[in-house]
Amino acid sequence: MAQRGQERRVEETEEQRNSRLAVMGQRSQQRRDEETEEQRNSRLAVMAQRSQQRRAEETEEQRNNRLAIMAQRGQERRSEGTDEQRKSRLSAMLQHARERRLNVIEGQNHHQIQTFYAARTVLN
Repeated sequence: MAQRGQERRVEETEEQRNSRLAVMGQRSQQRRDEETEEQRNSRLAVMAQRSQQRRAEETEEQRNNRLAIMAQRGQERRSEGTDEQRKSRLSAMLQHARERRLNVIEGQNHHQIQTFYAARTVLN
């Protein structure tokens, strides 16, 4: 059964392939639209676990190859992007950096407050 499907895919045209993939994508989207939060979390957990298993089994060479491909795709996306997309990406990076700094400051303040109350408790 699987072999016949594979043979059909070898013979299909680019247009047929694109059509088949579009239908598959629509069906997947419909399933995701209908799933509950619990089902979604379960699906994502399974995906993460499979990904983790693949990474645990990959060799150093495979890992380096995977990372090189990811870097190349990122570079291609950036080079294809418009100035507006570039500005948007840089703006998002800047906002993320601000949020990280704010979180660090909040963490330091929280630590200082805890230390203050702990010292006050000891002195009383």
